[in-house]
Amino acid sequence: MSSALTDLFPLPIVQAPMAGGVSVPQLAAAVSEAGGLGFLAAGYKTADGMYQEIKQLRGLTGRPFGVNLFMPQPEYADAAAVDVYAHQLAGEAAWYEIELGDPDSGRDDGYDAKLAVLLDNPVPVVSFHFGAPSSEVLQSLRRAGTFTLVTATTPDEALAVQRAGADAVIVQGIEAGGHQGTHRDNPETDGTGIGLLSLIAQVREAVSLPIVAAGGIMRGSQIAAALAAGASAAQLGTAFLATPESGANALHKQALTNPLFVRTELTRAFSGRPARGLVNRFLREHGPYAPAAYPEVHHLTSPLRKKAAASGDAQGMALWAGQGHRMARELPAGQLVEVLAAELDAAATALSALPKGGAGS
Repeated sequence: MSSALTDLFPLPIVQAPMAGGVSVPQLAAAVSEAGGLGFLAAGYKTADGMYQEIKQLRGLTGRPFGVNLFMPQPEYADAAAVDVYAHQLAGEAAWYEIELGDPDSGRDDGYDAKLAVLLDNPVPVVSFHFGAPSSEVLQSLRRAGTFTLVTATTPDEALAVQRAGADAVIVQGIEAGGHQGTHRDNPETDGTGIGLLSLIAQVREAVSLPIVAAGGIMRGSQIAAALAAGASAAQLGTAFLATPESGANALHKQALTNPLFVRTELTRAFSGRPARGLVNRFLREHGPYAPAAYPEVHHLTSPLRKKAAASGDAQGMALWAGQGHRMARELPAGQLVEVLAAELDAAATALSALPKGGAGS
C-alpha cells in the first residue's frame, strides 16, 4: 500500500460508497472507527445534502473518510428508445398507481456544486465513478489536501485515470454489485467485463498507481488474494450492505440471503446503465428491453422503485448485489471490519507458511 494511503487508514479495507441511501454517515463512521475507510455516496444527492452528511459524519468520527461523486454523463441517449421503454413501463405505473418520473430531470448530478463544496470544505478522500475527472479537478483537490481515487474497469481506463493524475485507481471487476464504473457506456460490450483477479494483474502491468480492488469480495481470504495479486486495499460493498448501520431497505438486506433470489445479473432495467443486482420480476421482465440511457432511465423508474419499497414489494426494487451476496453477514459494521481483518491475517499467515517451492520441490 502506498504510504499516503497507509497513513489514512491502517487496515486495507474500504467500505464502498453505495448510492441511494445505503452509505449513510453511521455506516461510514463505524468502518472508519474500526480502522477501515468509510465512504459517503454523494450520487443522487444535492450538494447541500452531501454537505449535511459530511457534517454529520464528522460529528461521529475524527478518522479519515471518503466521499464519492458521479461524473456528468454525455448526451447520447436515444430519446425515441426512452419513450418506447416508458410505454413498456406504463403497466408498472398503473399497478403502483403512480406516474413515471421525468427522464429529463438532469444529467450532471450537481457535479460542479458538489466539487465546490469539497474544495471549500476538504475531506480526506474523494473518489469518482463513471469516468475520470479533468486533471485540473484532480490537481485542485490535491492542493486542498484530498487524496483522489477513480474507478476503472479495464486497463485502458486505468491508463486514463493515471494520465488524469489521480492518486490511486479503484479496479472494479465484473463481479461487483451495483453500477459498473465504465468510463463510456457502450452496449456492445455488455457482459464482457473482466474478473477481478485477472483485472488487477492487467492493471498492475499497465499503470504504476496504487490499486484498490473491488468486486465480489466478502471474506478476508479474498482480500488476501487481491493483495497478493497486486492490490493495496480492497473495497467491499455488498458485505457492508447487510450491516445494521447500512441505510439499505430491510427487504434489500433480507434478499441477499433469501433463497428466492439465487443469482445476480448485470441489467439496464432500473437505470439505463449496466448494474449488477439480484434477479427479480422487474429485472426479468424489463431488463432485455431497457435502452442504454443513463440517467434518463434512472429518473424514469425512480418513482416505481420507491413505491415498490414502500409497498414491501422486493420484486419491483433494484436489489443491487455482488456475486458473493449469499455470503453476507449481519454483523455490526465495526465488528465486520474486525472479522475481515482477522480472516485476512489468518490467510496471510497461511500463505507465508507455504513452502517456497522451486523446480525440484
